[in-house]
Amino acid sequence: MEDKPLSQNNRMLVYVPAHPLIKHWVSVLRNEQTPVPIFRNAMAELGRLLIYEASRDWLPTVSGEIQSPLGVASVEFIDPREPVAVIPILRAGLALAEHAASILPATKTYHLGISRNEETLQPTIYLNKLPEKFAEGSKVFVVDPMLATGGTIVAALNLLKERGVGNKQIKVISACSSPPALEKLSEQFPGLHVYTGIIDPTVNDKGFIIPGLGDAGDRSYGT
Repeated sequence: MEDKPLSQNNRMLVYVPAHPLIKHWVSVLRNEQTPVPIFRNAMAELGRLLIYEASRDWLPTVSGEIQSPLGVASVEFIDPREPVAVIPILRAGLALAEHAASILPATKTYHLGISRNEETLQPTIYLNKLPEKFAEGSKVFVVDPMLATGGTIVAALNLLKERGVGNKQIKVISACSSPPALEKLSEQFPGLHVYTGIIDPTVNDKGFIIPGLGDAGDRSYGT
């Protein structure tokens, strides 16, 4: 995996995995001719790969011995007593997180709905299914396909902070990111890790990433 960190030590790190399948699915998402079912499938496949990369060396495990058909084997399992929290930010986060359970053997999913005012670009929380308090040491994936202005993801991470989740316990999964959002995250959430399919250069005055891939929610669900 090729890592592209924006910062080091206790500051935020951003990873753009160099896997060719990640590049492929990002390219499918960019294409304005991609039909809705294929776009949503591409989003799900990209999410699967990014979550796979982000979970490397991060999941709690238990060791032991089991009897195989031909002898005793030393084994290591993901600890089912410590499920990873997956938080898709509605709507498009549902598509990107669709295959999370096929990657992670033990998960809990908490939905978070945040809309953006098209005039002010400010976030509004309309659905919050987060627990009042997360267990100490919880590991959390926040899944937000587009990190554009940064307002939505900052609002989501502030909710987690209020519920006892530290920055180093969180990994953000994103299809496409921009410098303005990443700069906000770096300033406000030291120690955070972001995994993204691509970093694009800029955001327009309507808050869309350029060249980006358009409105991820509309293109995922045909609305």
